[in-house]
Amino acid sequence: MRGIYKKIIFSLVFLAPLASFLFLPLVFAEEDLEKTCQPLLEDSDNACKGMSDKECQSVLNKCLDFYQGRSDYYEDKVDETKKEKKTFQNQIYILRSKINKLNNEIYKSNLMVKDIKLQIKDTSNSIDENGNKIEDLRGNLSELLRVIYEQDQRSLLEVMLAEEELSDFFDELANLEALSLKNQDLLGQIKALKNDLENQEYALENEKGELEQLVVTSTLQKKQNQNLKNDQEWLLEKTEGREDLYQEYLEENQDKAAEIRKRIFQLAQISEGNAPSYEEAYALAQYVETATGVRAALVLGLLQVESAIGKNVGQCNCAGRTSCRHPEIGWKKVMTSSQWSAFSKITKDLGLDIDTTPISCSINGGKVQWGGAMGPAQFMPNTWLNPSNPEKGYKKKVENITGEPANPWKIKDAFLAAGLYLKDWGANKQTLSKEVGAVTAYLCGTSIMTSRCKSAGGYGYRNLVMEKASQWEKWADEGVF
Repeated sequence: MRGIYKKIIFSLVFLAPLASFLFLPLVFAEEDLEKTCQPLLEDSDNACKGMSDKECQSVLNKCLDFYQGRSDYYEDKVDETKKEKKTFQNQIYILRSKINKLNNEIYKSNLMVKDIKLQIKDTSNSIDENGNKIEDLRGNLSELLRVIYEQDQRSLLEVMLAEEELSDFFDELANLEALSLKNQDLLGQIKALKNDLENQEYALENEKGELEQLVVTSTLQKKQNQNLKNDQEWLLEKTEGREDLYQEYLEENQDKAAEIRKRIFQLAQISEGNAPSYEEAYALAQYVETATGVRAALVLGLLQVESAIGKNVGQCNCAGRTSCRHPEIGWKKVMTSSQWSAFSKITKDLGLDIDTTPISCSINGGKVQWGGAMGPAQFMPNTWLNPSNPEKGYKKKVENITGEPANPWKIKDAFLAAGLYLKDWGANKQTLSKEVGAVTAYLCGTSIMTSRCKSAGGYGYRNLVMEKASQWEKWADEGVF
């Protein structure tokens, strides 16, 4: 049995991955992209030598599709293997339960066999005792019958001469007959008892034999189940090994895809001094879609509402800039004190002047209504850094993809950060409900339209973003870009 399992599992573990790899989707077989893409990973500076940026970006996009496709393939394999492992674990649990049940049955049967042996012993003893009584009674009865017989052989003359009175003879004869009948009755009862005890002994012997056979059968079944459990555990061990193998392939291709994304963003030629053109913005949003799964049109619709795609990044704390409505209103007046520390760190790390770096603000009657958001994507300082857990902050998330220090006022970083935020709220599913919820969360911090969100203009904001996204989608479908 083990040999058969090993042959099967060898095919599954070692040949199946090879076969699966040979029959990957045709996109992997159409071109030998591995040879083309590997130099881009090993020598990013010279890999596109002799190509224009547009040509290089086209190659990078193919490589990204290649490695992303591989990642998806191995991710599916990891999921399949986890399901197989779970099935084996369930089977092993069931077998263990059966073995425990059989152990209890064997134990119970052994106890019953011992009890029956004791009953058989008691019954045998009873048979022996009654047998002795029967033999004694037989002796007594034989003597009694001899006496009666002798009395029967005497003639009337002999009786009359032997007995003084004839009545004495008849009394003696009557007593002998009564005793004979009583002893015969007792003998019949003892014989019946003996027969009953012998029948009980026979029945107990049969039951004992059946129970002993049950113990043997249960023991054999337990052994078979134990062997099967051992085989299942062996299969489980091999399955876990295959999961590790697929997981290794998955991580390798995910790393390569991440590196390709980094190269794509590095090649994106976007002027950081001014807002991008619509063509540049659309191209950049497409790169964001490859990295996040969020529709390019949705990213553009959001950023158009937030900052006119980088044209309006703030009208406060902006002294010395050409377009600055409230240079006199500094960052401490605009932001709540809980944001000060993060804003100070951001500007210091980037070498920016904290007193002239623009931030958003809403002014009504000379009073600040709200404000403090930074750059084209309008991130609040604490959301950008997440001081309590920097790894969850959007600064770190952007850097994990680009490999460079993230800057919320930088167009490429702002686009990517917006896409990542929308992804975290499910917009990468590209369903209407998920996109609407993610857009709502971008303004209100929750996908639910709460009363607070409504008062902040949640409905109008959400509808406007989705309207702008539809317009961008229409332009793309019409081939404007």
